[in-house]
Amino acid sequence: MIELFQHLEEGYNPYLITPKWQIAQLNFSGDQALENIIRLDIHHETDEAFYLMHGKAVLVGARIVESEVKFDCELMNRHVIYNIPRNVWHNIVMNPGSKVLIIENSNTHLGDFEFYELSKIQKDELVNKVGQLLTGKE
Repeated sequence: MIELFQHLEEGYNPYLITPKWQIAQLNFSGDQALENIIRLDIHHETDEAFYLMHGKAVLVGARIVESEVKFDCELMNRHVIYNIPRNVWHNIVMNPGSKVLIIENSNTHLGDFEFYELSKIQKDELVNKVGQLLTGKE
């Protein structure tokens, strides 16, 4: 009667998919390391909620106007749900061992996304902002 879901491997795994919504788990992989963040993504049909299960992570939101990126970065706390509204560019930076639950519309991972590739200058700005949050230095 009770279903159990668990994701132990690295990376993203949508493991509870209903007709209307899904829960996925993102475990740290090299793609989520600060120095490897190269792009942002956006969903046009759904908000995306994040819940830090373990470790340390920074949620990155962004507004892009005429190739200018304005970052809004938040060091995640456990026991808090963070929402990225639809049509907001975003990514997540994770330290090794971190685990995050993601809740969004069903099958979002199959097509409701597009990507924005960051320039070197934009990547450097993101590394600086997130690095300050992760180390606690400003």
